[in-house]
Amino acid sequence: MSPLFVTLTVLFCVCLIVSNLMEIKTIQLGPLELTAGFIVFPISYIINDCMVEIYGFRKARLVIWLGFAANLLVVLLLQAGLLLPGTSEWTAQPAMETIYGTVPRMLGASFTAFLCGSMVNAYVMSRMKLRDGNKGFTLRAIVSTLLGEGVDSAIFFPLAFGGILPLTMILTIMVNQVILKTLYEIIVLPLTLRIVRRLRTLERTSPTLDQGISYKWWRITDL
Repeated sequence: MSPLFVTLTVLFCVCLIVSNLMEIKTIQLGPLELTAGFIVFPISYIINDCMVEIYGFRKARLVIWLGFAANLLVVLLLQAGLLLPGTSEWTAQPAMETIYGTVPRMLGASFTAFLCGSMVNAYVMSRMKLRDGNKGFTLRAIVSTLLGEGVDSAIFFPLAFGGILPLTMILTIMVNQVILKTLYEIIVLPLTLRIVRRLRTLERTSPTLDQGISYKWWRITDL
């Protein structure tokens, strides 16, 4: 695997981990209330788009599973840290529990939504590229993000807040998240396009590299 592929993989995993750690804080964006993770999480979709475009669905699928595993490991290690007995000088246990003591329901919803949404994003990007070749990246990026974020939100919010928040509020948050995250990607598309062109020049990959591969999402790799 090339150094560029490894670099993108690390960035993808870091963005996922940091966005989950930032989810505890709510922020105000005009009239909308969002979580702080909103400023980081869409970056993972942009990296996902670049990876599918340059390296294909097979490698993007592997990176998604690596991101899932890295996220899970961080959560487990944080929970282990919470359980360890503190010294007499340690007085921040309640604050640490508030920040890192995420309930299992929220974690399950987040991990399931991420896995499904990212796989849909990668699948749509790959299938559209097989049809269009290297042309039409802008359309692929927008459509795949819209569908991927749609699946992510449709899974996460009902699982995380069903029975807690009113259905109308859940639906409103879902729609807002999908629209805003898609707009986020559209705004940074000029930068994404420059990165894709540069990667394409450096890696010299084929526009049909996904021809004939398995699209079974549960497979970690076909290598």
